[in-house]
Amino acid sequence: MPTPEAIRAALFSLQDQPYRDFTAKLIPDVDPATIIGVRAPAFRRAAKEIYRAGENDAFLRQLPHAYYEETNLHAYLVSQGKDFDAVVRGLDDILPYIDNWASCDSIRPPVFAKEKARLFPVCQRWLKNEHPYTVRFAMEMLMTHFLDDAFTPEVNDLVAAVESDHYYVRMMQAWHFATALAKQWDATLPLLTEHRLAPWVHNKTIQKARESYRITPAQKALLHKLKVK
Repeated sequence: MPTPEAIRAALFSLQDQPYRDFTAKLIPDVDPATIIGVRAPAFRRAAKEIYRAGENDAFLRQLPHAYYEETNLHAYLVSQGKDFDAVVRGLDDILPYIDNWASCDSIRPPVFAKEKARLFPVCQRWLKNEHPYTVRFAMEMLMTHFLDDAFTPEVNDLVAAVESDHYYVRMMQAWHFATALAKQWDATLPLLTEHRLAPWVHNKTIQKARESYRITPAQKALLHKLKVK
């Protein structure tokens, strides 16, 4: 049973100072002193070993964590659970401590793909949260799980209804709608032609969609004409 101290020591044993400096530049909102600097392959191997070792309750109770990688590890351990309700409870605990886009976007619970009907109302609840990265995570889950066979127009409506000045929330909105244009063009285009998005999100959606290989040249030409000033 790994103790919180042993887990921290294991992470520090994988420290790469140049990578730490690189990571700090990618997430400027995070204090560099709280970044250990563990490269992704090494982090994933360590996280899997810690998860397999089990009995991580002491570590999971230790909130907030002191280091960026500890927070990411906490989210990983919670996300690997097989019980949907337990995963949601665990995420409700850790999401308030997520303070950057990289940590937020790394959370991908496998169980969610099997429980979409139960996930949808949870996403609706998270969208109403005041914490921006909880909102961003909710939108990412909608983008990941509800733009294919599970799509309904309500998915786009929910994301469009989010009002925020937070840069990383608005970026996720644009990412969502650019992906929705690629996957659900006919249902998504009216959000642009009817100017239902905030101008910044509207234009960023067009930019990201026009950068996508999944959007045809004809579609990109039409989108270009829809930019707003």
